[in-house]
Amino acid sequence: MLELLTDPQAWAALATLTVLEIVLGIDNLVFISVLVARLPKAKATRARQIGLTLALVFRILLLFAITTLMALRTPLFHIGGIGISWHGIILIGGGLFLLAKATHEIHGEVEAREHAEASATPAVQRALWVVVAQVVVIDLVFSVDSILTAIGMAKDLEVMIAAVMIAVAVMYVASAPTAAFIAKYPTTKMLALAFLMLIGVALIADGFEFHIPRGYIYFAMAFAGAVEAFNVLAARNRRRNPQ
Repeated sequence: MLELLTDPQAWAALATLTVLEIVLGIDNLVFISVLVARLPKAKATRARQIGLTLALVFRILLLFAITTLMALRTPLFHIGGIGISWHGIILIGGGLFLLAKATHEIHGEVEAREHAEASATPAVQRALWVVVAQVVVIDLVFSVDSILTAIGMAKDLEVMIAAVMIAVAVMYVASAPTAAFIAKYPTTKMLALAFLMLIGVALIADGFEFHIPRGYIYFAMAFAGAVEAFNVLAARNRRRNPQ
């Protein structure tokens, strides 16, 4: 353990893996932010805390199950010549879950149903645990890819755990501002839901061994986010300087 502190390769692996873990955590962060956006502030904070704590716990537990994780890539059956493993099943299931959830949320936004007022009813406590349950499911999905990346990048378990802890800490710090921004500017929620659908499609493709380069996805998200940021700034300026 002590020799890792003086090993330049270990520090380089930690820095690289931490950046990758943070990038991989963007999807998880967007999902959590969208889910908690309609909860009251206090309950939204609690849901984020529970969700990100579980994300950390799942990732560390999965790190200690390295041999089992590696076996997840062994094909169980084949579809059209494509081997489907437990890893693929998890990704496909997670992708379908994201598509279903995003579609449901988009439908609610378009129909302008009064879901926002639901937080004022006695069902708030139940809604909180519904949100937490959904966060648990998606944490598990994203944890698999995150930890497989860690296993492929570093050879020391201590380095992997440190990188995961730093990445989740960054997600925790960024989660509240992200959720607050989405709640303040409703149009960004629709954009975030579109991102979830894009991520869901990418997960399903990965499950069928058709890898969509994440760089394309993140570029599309960054470009769309920049356009939305300009829209928000323009709307703010119009409110400040009405003609």
